[in-house]
Amino acid sequence: MAITLKINGQSKTLNSSPDTPLLWAIRDELGMTGTKFGCGIAQCGACTVIRDGVAIRSCITPISGLTGVSITTIEGLGGNHKVQQAWIKHDVPQCGYCQSGQIMTAAAYVDKNKGKNVTDAQIAEAMSGNICRCGTYNRINAAVKEAVKA
Repeated sequence: MAITLKINGQSKTLNSSPDTPLLWAIRDELGMTGTKFGCGIAQCGACTVIRDGVAIRSCITPISGLTGVSITTIEGLGGNHKVQQAWIKHDVPQCGYCQSGQIMTAAAYVDKNKGKNVTDAQIAEAMSGNICRCGTYNRINAAVKEAVKA
């Protein structure tokens, strides 16, 4: 069944089953491998993308419910988002596997809170659904705080 989605500003027609998780449509059908598979049950955050400004887990989101919405993947940020710039400045990644999901969650948070005076606790809560096995949470927090102020 053909389903048309708006991904990274472009309409893409997918020939997948309606219950196909967005993650696999993005990776397997569209060839965009920046969004990672982690747990498959929406617990780790590695598969995070942005749907109409809100961070969602693509591993459990069926494509059938996404017509008419805008999806942004890590490729859609283009390397120029203030979160990505802060990530580099604060030397956030270690192994890097979780980073696309971390960045997408942070980008949604930053875009919603730009210019606000946010606390470390608010940032930690917003990022709490993303697991980093390397434990770079302090650097993630610092980068998000900087990006919100930028």
